Amino acid sequence: MFYHVKELQYQAKPERPDPVYAKKLQEVLGGQFGEISVAMQYLFQGWNTRGDGKYRDLLMDTGTEELAHIEMLSTMIARLLDGAPVGAQEEAAKDPVMNAILGGMNPQHIIVSGLGAMPADSVGNRWTADYIAASGNLLADFRANLNAESQGRLQVARLYYETTDRGVRDMLSWLLARDTMHQNQWIAAIKELEAKENVVVPSTFPKHLEKQEVSYVLFNLSEGDESAAGRWASGPSMDGLGTFQYVQNPAPFGPKPKLKPSPPYIFNTPPAVMRTEQIPPNLM
Repeated sequence: MFYHVKELQYQAKPERPDPVYAKKLQEVLGGQFGEISVAMQYLFQGWNTRGDGKYRDLLMDTGTEELAHIEMLSTMIARLLDGAPVGAQEEAAKDPVMNAILGGMNPQHIIVSGLGAMPADSVGNRWTADYIAASGNLLADFRANLNAESQGRLQVARLYYETTDRGVRDMLSWLLARDTMHQNQWIAAIKELEAKENVVVPSTFPKHLEKQEVSYVLFNLSEGDESAAGRWASGPSMDGLGTFQYVQNPAPFGPKPKLKPSPPYIFNTPPAVMRTEQIPPNLM
């Protein structure tokens, strides 16, 4: 069950309107690594966790917090749009400053949302559930969560330097701090699960069913051999079940493919003469 508290988790009030920055801020709201994405990702992972326990609670706690971040960003975007030009553009264009604002703002903030935030990124692409990962395997999902928080924090850090507004920076500093915590918590959960399950997902897949001769081999498929210098090229594998090997000039493992010619009615190249008896009855 969810319920709404009217107060924000943290304040979201700019010093002055800035419609152009409101457009930029849409990225960390409705972009691929924005707050809508992480909220839906964590909540669906939590709802799909079979059995109660600390991992489910961690997901539900964090997903619910991300809903609060959506509200904070939506409020900030709406306030940044306060005073945005809604009248005739011809009149606004007479003022060079206003003309620049009109040219850089998102017109949909006027036409579509009525000076409010939208579930979209900074160039207007609508948010999609294709952005989220919820597989049912918590180790795989927590790694996806770590990536999402890393990318999201990176974007917020870049946006921090895109404004001098102290109110906006104050809110972003809160989001940056929370991203710090969330990255740390997913790393902690990952390490705990790795200690229980090993590092490869899924760890319970029968080992004899994979081609074990290449399970720990790095193929050099680039010019030069710089990749041989990494931890991944020699020594014990990270899962402790093998030894890394480096193959400088890998040979193919399979033959050159040769496909059968297509039926004449497919009209591929090279063309074939089509006879009536070659046409399936359902295509006649």
